[in-house]
Amino acid sequence: MTADPTPLPQAGRDSEPITISKIAKAAGVSVPTVSKVLNGRADVAPETRSRIEELIHRHGYRRRRGPGGGRSSTIDLVFHELNSAWAIEVIRGVERVARAEGLNVVLAESGGEQTPENAWVESVLARQSLAAILVLSDLAPEQRTRLTARGIPFVVVDPTGNSGDDVPSIGSANWNGGLAATRHLIDLGHRRIAVIGGPRNVLCSRARIDGYRSALEAAGLPVDPELIRWGDFHVEGGCDNGRDLLLLDDPPTAIFAGSDLQAMGLYEAARELGVRIPEDLSVVGYDDLPVARWVGPPLTTVRQPLTEMAEEATRLALALSRGERPANLRLDLATNLVVRQSTAVPGSR
Repeated sequence: MTADPTPLPQAGRDSEPITISKIAKAAGVSVPTVSKVLNGRADVAPETRSRIEELIHRHGYRRRRGPGGGRSSTIDLVFHELNSAWAIEVIRGVERVARAEGLNVVLAESGGEQTPENAWVESVLARQSLAAILVLSDLAPEQRTRLTARGIPFVVVDPTGNSGDDVPSIGSANWNGGLAATRHLIDLGHRRIAVIGGPRNVLCSRARIDGYRSALEAAGLPVDPELIRWGDFHVEGGCDNGRDLLLLDDPPTAIFAGSDLQAMGLYEAARELGVRIPEDLSVVGYDDLPVARWVGPPLTTVRQPLTEMAEEATRLALALSRGERPANLRLDLATNLVVRQSTAVPGSR
């Protein structure tokens, strides 16, 4: 049995600082129970945990970090999946800033899920991490509350959904990237241009395809639904969708792939079907991964500044951990077209 909860004074009205004992009294629990919640321990009833965390969050309690109140030395970095060179570029950016600050990076994967498991949150709380960088959609509301209550800020890199204005995030100008890629193909003389996007429900994928549509419409060209394919940003999806497009009765002369990995798959589909790049088919990718310059022919692509995005996300997370409130919690870095040898004027089959 716990005592009836005692209300805490409103923030700013109490002359004494909020302490663990005051949180415990207000929640109707013992001080060790509050300490367990602060340490990320799992052996607290969900209802009790929720009540304590709500009080911690509402009254702005911040636990001192480390011996003598020093900062934690850990940043957590979690991906929805770790299976491509794309992730390596993000890791490089986070690690670069962390190393300069004398901090450690703990890396995790959510197994393809766009929201991490609660076990990941428990481990972040147990480490009392300085901040978290999320390369996925967002946290569940309850997970947000738990990190915020413990004073652990988080920043989303390249958000896949619309997380809201209150969620710090760093992305890139995806619409402009799709527009630039398609304009380049139009300027070369292509009129039947296809696109292979990423998942339909992913924000950056939709933005790139919206840029593609806008470029066609501005040039007075029809937007043919048959030439718009939704993929998965991976090689296999690029190969499958590319094969389908190239086997159409009236195939495209150019394809904008929404990622370099999908462009690699498209290269394979073209090879299987005896379609030459760029003589028969022009290809534009997206990301400018290091491999893009080494494939044959070197890939024209939209450079997404992945390493710089990760660096900015880490700097923002560290600023938030110091109690700073930047003017902008959402930042989109510029993209630019890198022209190589995979695009040319339309040929004749």
